[in-house]
Parts: sequence; C-alpha cells; structure tokens
Amino acid sequence: MTIINAIIIGLVQGISEFLPISSTAHLTYIGTLLGMIDKNHPEQWTSFIAVIQLGTLIAVLYYFRTDLDKIIRAFLHDNFGINKIKKIKMQSSDSKMFWYIFLGSVPIFTIGFIFKKLIESSITKDIISISWMAIIFGLLLGFSEKSAKLKRDLSKLSLWDSVIIGISQCFALFPGASRSGTTMTAGLFLGLNRESSARFSFLLGIPSVFAAAILEFYQSIKFMNTNTYIVYSVATAVAAISGFFAIKYLLFYLKNHSNYIFVIYRVLLGIIALGLIYKII
Repeated sequence: MTIINAIIIGLVQGISEFLPISSTAHLTYIGTLLGMIDKNHPEQWTSFIAVIQLGTLIAVLYYFRTDLDKIIRAFLHDNFGINKIKKIKMQSSDSKMFWYIFLGSVPIFTIGFIFKKLIESSITKDIISISWMAIIFGLLLGFSEKSAKLKRDLSKLSLWDSVIIGISQCFALFPGASRSGTTMTAGLFLGLNRESSARFSFLLGIPSVFAAAILEFYQSIKFMNTNTYIVYSVATAVAAISGFFAIKYLLFYLKNHSNYIFVIYRVLLGIIALGLIYKII
C-alpha cells in the first residue's frame, strides 16, 4: 500500500464513518478497486480498517471533549461522590448520559464478541451483500425520516431509548448498513430530532470504536513492518482530520435539512455497484 492509497482510505474513512452512508461499504469498494483486499487473508483488511478508526475516534473525542468532560464529571459526582444518588432517574442529565452510552453499548459488545470470527471473514467483504445492505438500510433511513416526529431532544432521552438505539447499532455489524445510519434511523423512529439523533449516535459509537480499534491494533501487529506503520499512521491522521470536519458539517446540516440526500446517495450507490457487478451498466 502506498502513501497515496493511505490518504485516500483515510479520507474515505473519516467522511463516511460519521455520515450515514456506511464507511465499510465505501472502504470495501475503494479497497477492491485498488486491489488492497487479500481474499485469502481478509482479516488483514479488517484489522487495517479497525486501526484507522482510531483516527475517527480521535475526531469524535476532540469534537465532543467539552460534553464528555461534563458527562464524566457528573457521573463520578452522582455515583461516587459524598452525596451520591443511587437512582439513575434522579441523577443529573449529564450523569444519565453516561449510563445511556454505557447501557446502549452492551448489545454491540455482546454481539460483536459472539460473532467476531464471522465479522472478520471474507463474507463481510462481499460487495453484493454490502450493496444490498446499503440500499435496504438507506430505505429504512428514508422511512424513518418520513415518519419522524422530531419533537424530542437529548434532554428527553430515556434509558429504554438508549437500549433500543444500542440494539440498532448491532445492525451495523452487517457491512453496508452504517453504524451512524442505523442509530440515527432508530433515533428518528423514537421521535428525536435529526441533530439529537446524530449527536447521540456519535457519542454512543465511542466505546465500540475504541474497543474494536485497540483490539484489532493489537492483533494486527503481526502484519506490520516499517512501511505499514507509516501507512497506518498517515491513514489514521487523515481519518482524524476529515472525521472532525464531517461531524461538524453533519450536525450543522441536520439543523435545517433532512437525511433524504443520504438516502438517495445510498440507494444509487448500491444500484450502481450491483449494476457493475452484474454488468447491467
């Protein structure tokens, strides 16, 4: 892999991780076109993608640094302080948000652990299934947009909301579904406004992205040499920078616009990919 390839992959990862368009789909398309995916050793590609997710993790941690500081401080104060509050529903909104992120992350940690081997296999690199997932979950996002009430913000989020959105995050283990897309879709179905759905989606993704990146980084060391260290570092840095601007752009965009542009893009992308595969186009 060249430095140019690393920059391209990092840019694609940073942008597509946060927009509801599926980073896995885009990385698989690009990786296939550039001949970077070894079908005999698909775990190498999985490890590479998980490692450069550290870049998008850095982006979301930096963007939400103030929010996370308040959330962690409130959680420690309400649960371990002198005047700790035993009932979650009586705690501050910031402390509740910590619980929501924690409990919402349980489903994907459980499913991810159970099906780890399957996730790393060549099945999850299949362009046909990825394309169909991009279309199907894109249409689901469109349906949630059409039926959305948009009357609730994060102050109205409940414990059960976080669990439901957390369960929806598990569908992102199907390549092409999109982690941000599935969680934003669930948020819209639950009546959250667009910006709040996206904001909670990004916060909820922190634990799972962190765990996957650290685990895969450890496991990918055996595939590394001096060249791959440089390539991984470049891709991760580009992913961090592009990811930060992707978050900023999306939250600004969703204040006054719908998700339909992403729905149309996903459906067209999937159709074009399938058309090329079956030589219809």
